[in-house]
Amino acid sequence: MNRAGEMPLGRHLLADLQGISKKFLSNPQFIEDVMRKAAIAAGATPIFGKFHHFGEGLGVTGVLLLKESHISIHTWPEHGFAAVDVFMCGECRPETAIDILREAMRPTNVSVKSEPRGIVINF
Repeated sequence: MNRAGEMPLGRHLLADLQGISKKFLSNPQFIEDVMRKAAIAAGATPIFGKFHHFGEGLGVTGVLLLKESHISIHTWPEHGFAAVDVFMCGECRPETAIDILREAMRPTNVSVKSEPRGIVINF
């Protein structure tokens, strides 16, 4: 809730995860599995996932479509970095998804920004 009478339709978390082992960031199956686990733990319903691995030792780009929106990731193993977007609406808990990703990937530093999306004014 923002100001009186305003409710966002969803929340969009932008997370920078740094200091992650290359073995996690270059493994598309690991990334897909942990993103599905994160979505379910947050109360979301996975619909479809697409993950692309750029080659041995290189990064992964992926998106998990959810009934409640999406989770996406872009990884840079050479920098130990992952950029993650978690956008969820309804009763979902996007912070829980970030917590699951953090637990699985074990970054040394995490920065999260939260943006309300689709402000609806209720009279």
